[in-house]
Amino acid sequence: MFRLTIGKTWVLLVLLTGLTFGLGEGGFFGHGAMLPVLLVLAFSGIKGALVILEYLEMRKAPGLWRWLLLGWLTLVLALVVLAYWIAS
Repeated sequence: MFRLTIGKTWVLLVLLTGLTFGLGEGGFFGHGAMLPVLLVLAFSGIKGALVILEYLEMRKAPGLWRWLLLGWLTLVLALVVLAYWIAS
């Protein structure tokens, strides 16, 4: 598994934020489209995992703590997708 430096992680977070903003504000998809929602949530999941692993330094932490935080992130994102799917 590769390790990013803090600077590279920050640049990746900024790029993903820009992609998320562009996707959300670009008007490329119609109202109620599921693809942009899934892309935005995927970018959010990647950003969350980067923050957990690199900035919170959970990559070096015991596996239980790392998987609890990553599992919580996955659960929250899955519940947001489920809520959006039910509402549309």
